[in-house]
Amino acid sequence: MDGVVLAQELLRCRSVTPADGGAQAVLAVALERLGFSVTKLRFGAIENLFAERPGAGKHLCFAGHTDVVPPGPGWGHDPFGGVVQDGMLYGRGAVDMKGGIAAFVAAAAKHPGAHLSLLITGDEEGDATDGTVRVLEWMEAAQKIPDFCVVGEPTSKNRLGDVVKIGRRGSLNARIAVTGRQGHAAYPHLADNPIHRLVPALAAMIARRLDEGTEWFEPSALQVTSVDVGNPATNVIPGAATARLNIRFNDRHNAAGLTGWLEETLALHAPHGELEVRCSGEAFLTRPGAHTAALCQAIARTTGVTPEQNTGGGTSDARFIARYCPVAEFGLVGATMHQADECVPVAELRQLVDVYAAFIGEFCV
Repeated sequence: MDGVVLAQELLRCRSVTPADGGAQAVLAVALERLGFSVTKLRFGAIENLFAERPGAGKHLCFAGHTDVVPPGPGWGHDPFGGVVQDGMLYGRGAVDMKGGIAAFVAAAAKHPGAHLSLLITGDEEGDATDGTVRVLEWMEAAQKIPDFCVVGEPTSKNRLGDVVKIGRRGSLNARIAVTGRQGHAAYPHLADNPIHRLVPALAAMIARRLDEGTEWFEPSALQVTSVDVGNPATNVIPGAATARLNIRFNDRHNAAGLTGWLEETLALHAPHGELEVRCSGEAFLTRPGAHTAALCQAIARTTGVTPEQNTGGGTSDARFIARYCPVAEFGLVGATMHQADECVPVAELRQLVDVYAAFIGEFCV
């Protein structure tokens, strides 16, 4: 099994979320040739796939997504061509993350006796409602939850092997709406300016230092992302004002606790203000142990790089997997992900195959 060839086949599928473009069919054929039993799981408009090959030792799952973001303008290569030029493989998803999926399949071919599975979704770059979450529910009902999971996201920063993600911060988005009474700016006693209540509420939220960070996480942080009144006039007090904010939080907090604090703060400054909150994922941490040590050892032995274990960056589908089993993320250098001419060095992709194969050997055999 040649991981580069499989990556090229996947890259030629136009799987821009929520379209599958035939990507999972390509993957299913490759896995069935290696003895995997493939189950196609469609939820809503999303194509998902679970594949398993029973074997000896502990059960290792590899998770990833075949969907990609739109290519956008500015490409010098066909974003769905899977072209190799001057030692680089080009295409939307080369790094994020069809290259990682191909690498794991190629690594699985090197260990035919290991107990392996793949959880593949077509909804990671979208709303993430009919993808990994739904597949995990199915896996639990079918008693197929693994002992450990590796998500093949592009975690490496400068060279392959320098970063392993063992957790992620939570992310909470909130919208605040404060209503007042519109009026003339020269007659404020006849109006009720909602901005004058919204601003103090935001100031109080910004002023609070949520924490000092933890052993594995940086300090939690609140950022106001917009303040809007929709007022084109200079002499009119608006009748309503809204704001949006985002909180990236560590494992000292959860969405319920932060929501309660926002509600209390808003009630203090704008008693009739409205708050809408959406949490896209709670903070989670896989504490370093035997499984993460084995992954780091496989990386160091193969690449010569000792990885840093951290929890930086945005969210990923690992936030869902962490509810069911220990999980870590490791993959290619992410420098070109979501950019025009997204690409990966062919040599790096082949080295990733070797890393995954070494870890399978450590974990399963």
